[in-house]
Amino acid sequence: MTEPGHREVLLIVHPDRDTTREAASEVAVRLATAGIGLRVLDDEVRKLVEPIGEVLPCAVIAPSDDPARDAELVLVLGGDGTLLRAAELARPAGVPVLGVNLGRMGFLTEADYHALGDTVDRVVSRRYRIEERMTVDVTVLLGDTVVARTWALNEASVEKCSRERILDALIEVDGRPVSSFGCDGVLCSTPTGSTAYAFSAGGPVVWPDVEALLVVPSNAHAMFSRPLVVSRSSVITVNVDPDGSPAVLTCDGLRHIDLEPGARVRVVAGTVPVRLARLWDGPFTDRLVHKFSLPVTGWRERHARQP
Repeated sequence: MTEPGHREVLLIVHPDRDTTREAASEVAVRLATAGIGLRVLDDEVRKLVEPIGEVLPCAVIAPSDDPARDAELVLVLGGDGTLLRAAELARPAGVPVLGVNLGRMGFLTEADYHALGDTVDRVVSRRYRIEERMTVDVTVLLGDTVVARTWALNEASVEKCSRERILDALIEVDGRPVSSFGCDGVLCSTPTGSTAYAFSAGGPVVWPDVEALLVVPSNAHAMFSRPLVVSRSSVITVNVDPDGSPAVLTCDGLRHIDLEPGARVRVVAGTVPVRLARLWDGPFTDRLVHKFSLPVTGWRERHARQP
């Protein structure tokens, strides 16, 4: 446990980015200069962020059982995948996550690399707000036996195990069957995940403050295989055909659970949210336009500028 008044930040970095070393070193020096302790997960990362000279304190290895416990913030240098891994550590401790994008789109991250200095300054002065994002709780059953429990921030996807196979799935909402079909997979997504895998599979973009769950079939062989948007209080069940092929459950691309034929995957709104640190005020619409580089000039404006 940290001492009263002592501030610590857990740093999570993408290990394979060319810009990681420079960014991590800058973060370490700025935080140490401000008297904020830095936690890392292993010796390799500690060597990466070790400040120059003996005046500044070195990073400490975080406790392995609960690395984010009593930390003020989890600071992420990387893309959305790195942030999702950080959310695994931050969620149980209720610690907010702040992402600096060193990848491509970085939809979940809050700042880009060129704003790293200002981002750290805002952390030092506590000029950020906390936004809670809905998660999903996932239960895998085989008959009446609970095989596994897990969760997701973006999505829980039930998918076929191999390219040559088809996943035969029955979708239920609130205990009532909706449709069955052969497909590559079925995604159960949060609004946060609507701009991730679910978006690539043809799902709608849902604003993150909407209280809803999404069901998005992937490459379904059926006349009715449209995405569904259901209530936050709904229970979604994906049934794997007992006479079909095995499948796999993947949550946020990180946690994988093999599914036997006849398995059922039940998805409900999560009881524990993920807390994201936000630096900038502004509507989700602006983030959507910026991240996807959407054209926002109407045809009238384009026509008026033509000679």
